[in-house]
Amino acid sequence: MTAPVSATAADTADTKTAHSHEGESAVPSRLHRLGYALRQGYLTAQRLARGLVRGVHSRWRRSLQLRVVTTTLVISAFVTAVLGFFLMQQVQAGLLDAKQNAALNDHHAGLTYALNVMQDSDQSEREGQLDDIAKALGDRSGQTGLYEVAILPMVGGLNGRVTNDVEKTSVPEQLREQVQNSTEPEAQYQRYTEIVRDDGSREPGLAVGAQLSSAYELYYLFPLDHEQDMLDLVQRTLVLVASALILLLAAIAYVVTRQVVIPVRQAASSAEKLSSGDLSERMRVRGEDDLARLAMSFNDMAGNLQEKIRELEELSQVQRQFVSDVSHELRTPLATMRMAGDLLYEEREDFDPTMRRPVELLQSQLERFEELLGDLLEISRHDAGAATLTIERLDIRDAVMKAVGDAEQIAERRGIKVVLRLPAEPCVAEFDGRRINRILRNLIVNAIEHSEGKDVVVTAAGDRDAVAVAVRDFGVGLKEGEEHLCFDRFWRADPARTRTTGGTGLGLPIAKEDARLHGGWLQAWGMPGKGSQFRLSLPRKSGAELRGSPLPLAPLEMTITRTRSPHQVSPSSVEPAYAPQEVETTWSGSLGETP
Repeated sequence: MTAPVSATAADTADTKTAHSHEGESAVPSRLHRLGYALRQGYLTAQRLARGLVRGVHSRWRRSLQLRVVTTTLVISAFVTAVLGFFLMQQVQAGLLDAKQNAALNDHHAGLTYALNVMQDSDQSEREGQLDDIAKALGDRSGQTGLYEVAILPMVGGLNGRVTNDVEKTSVPEQLREQVQNSTEPEAQYQRYTEIVRDDGSREPGLAVGAQLSSAYELYYLFPLDHEQDMLDLVQRTLVLVASALILLLAAIAYVVTRQVVIPVRQAASSAEKLSSGDLSERMRVRGEDDLARLAMSFNDMAGNLQEKIRELEELSQVQRQFVSDVSHELRTPLATMRMAGDLLYEEREDFDPTMRRPVELLQSQLERFEELLGDLLEISRHDAGAATLTIERLDIRDAVMKAVGDAEQIAERRGIKVVLRLPAEPCVAEFDGRRINRILRNLIVNAIEHSEGKDVVVTAAGDRDAVAVAVRDFGVGLKEGEEHLCFDRFWRADPARTRTTGGTGLGLPIAKEDARLHGGWLQAWGMPGKGSQFRLSLPRKSGAELRGSPLPLAPLEMTITRTRSPHQVSPSSVEPAYAPQEVETTWSGSLGETP
């Protein structure tokens, strides 16, 4: 029977020990959860506070009315507080001065009465006289308790008298010392004190004292509860009136600034609509004040601007129509001249050398003239908004290959190598093959012309949302600001430079319009002596918004050195890192084989 009992006791002890360990481990877990909750609450409160501060700061910066009303409120509160403080000081000083004068007069009358009584009586009756004097002076204060009377001994062994339930300690020791040390007969002294009752209650008071005889002092204790109530009433009234006045001033400021801010907001809204293209927007004119003159001036400005823009639009339309008509009208005589020129060019071998050269020049200029007319017609279509796209799903690598093949003769004639860096995987996108081929051909031909005999590198890449082609040359480059000017019509980097490829000066503007028609970007980077790079970026899906480009605008070697930040001619974008898998191919002359 003993062994089972011992086993049961051991099991009970183990169970208690296990529960003890579990309890000890649960305490840190609860503390951890509590600390985590407090930390999360603090972070949440901090975020809310920051959001509130940002909201108030944003509202403060954007609202003129809020700044005016708040400034008026703060200044009014400050001025009212200062004036209220000085007013309270004046009221308090006036009440206390009046109370002191009345207290001195009452005390002097009581002192005179007590001195007369003591002079007319014998020394043996002094104790009874003091009781009579204290009672008579106390009766003079009336039932309202205007003051309390205290006759205190100056030497030990004598008894003092205090009316009602006032403690003797209500008379301050500093005042008693002044009275006892006084050498002037009937000299009065006063000091603010705290009147203490037998029940322990306390109230502010004024003590006035003087020597009654060589053995006694006469004190009057005047309660200041009435004056304190009056000061509290005045203070509450001032606070109430000041608060109402501040709110009234804030309301007045709100109403006044509203009369000014509303027309200003209307002017800002009208200006925003006008800047967005709504030239019919006008402001309402009310009255003949300054704001009304502002509205009239704004309306006059808007009317003149609308008229000028209408005139410019009509002039631009006339110019576009003129260019289109002239281009069409010149096609017929150009066709006749081209036929005659072709006949002469085919028979040039039969001419003597002096006639052969003019025929060749005539043929080249006719080709350039025909190209110029074609570019003029194309740019006029873009200006008129009549340009359309024939969208197909094509591989951008094929477009690059075709454009390089079209520039084969020019590269061969200049002895320039065209280096292709194409990805191994297809880069399929939706675009107009004819227009993209024209863009790439123009970029490659321009790079060959300005490469100063150095290589031209054509790079293609693609990511999930976009495809891009970059054409890089190592020629004269572009000066600062020319990254924008190169897309202007008929712009030339060097007016004295001779065109070797018969360009018209409209290639890059047309290429830029073609890129925009696709929803893409055509951007330029350049540095004097370091060459230039043009990048075409297109969305993979037609109509999608282009947010980035697979290729950097600046060449990789220039991006690493950070010698100059790139310049763009279209919306800025975040340039992602570029490290595609490439197949590099180099041409020098023949482009017949596909890499």
